[in-house]
Amino acid sequence: MKLTVLSENTAGGSLLAEHGLSYYIEVNETKILLDTGHSDVFKLNAQKLGINIDDDIDLVVLSHGHWDHGGGLAFLKDKKLITHPKSFIKRYRAGGDQNIGLTLNKEEIQSRYDLLISEEPYYITDHVVFLGGIPRLNDFEAKTTPFEDEYRKPDFVPDDSAIVVIQDNQLIIITGCSHSGICNIIEYAKKVIGISKVLGVIGGFHLKYNNLQTQNTIEYLKKQSIQYLYPSHCTALPALAAFYDVFKIEQVKTGMVINL
Repeated sequence: MKLTVLSENTAGGSLLAEHGLSYYIEVNETKILLDTGHSDVFKLNAQKLGINIDDDIDLVVLSHGHWDHGGGLAFLKDKKLITHPKSFIKRYRAGGDQNIGLTLNKEEIQSRYDLLISEEPYYITDHVVFLGGIPRLNDFEAKTTPFEDEYRKPDFVPDDSAIVVIQDNQLIIITGCSHSGICNIIEYAKKVIGISKVLGVIGGFHLKYNNLQTQNTIEYLKKQSIQYLYPSHCTALPALAAFYDVFKIEQVKTGMVINL
């Protein structure tokens, strides 16, 4: 598996950065774009890296319906797109009036893409799985939310999902934001696929502080003996520092290439 970071919060080299996430993932002959950031930065960086997004990718996976992961959908078309059905709702920060959901509505996306929506796990290939909705089962993740949905009810981002790559009887889990909890995602991936060994976890962990949730997450990950950890995007500096103290992680930047 080869993953190239096209869009990230942190710039690498001469590449651009924005608050958002986009990964170009190559698994055997399959080429997937996970998320698009919130602008055309992912395409501009891809061009500098010699990647022709319009021609090269086989499909787009949208991890969930937030602006910083799906705003860039406006800069692509005529691709297959896989996401959860709840990705298209309007959403807001609690008490706010600015929509932080997708820039394009469902009808506009359907006019541009071959849209496949699934709450259930979906096998993209024999070696790549879109997890669909993630059960929130542990007692320390996804317990509070700063978001509201279009009905002004608490929005726990039920569309939050991830990709799993199956490689050498091990799992590589690639997340967008982990609103459902990175530990919940890992446990669900193991259950769905029937493989317990996790080689690597890459993506947003949605941890903001070095608090009890972050410490519980670190203890969980230590027990998993995961060889490669790349928390990024929505993992804020206090949490990243806590991860570095334990795992000596490398900071994820635009242009970074991860080969596992």
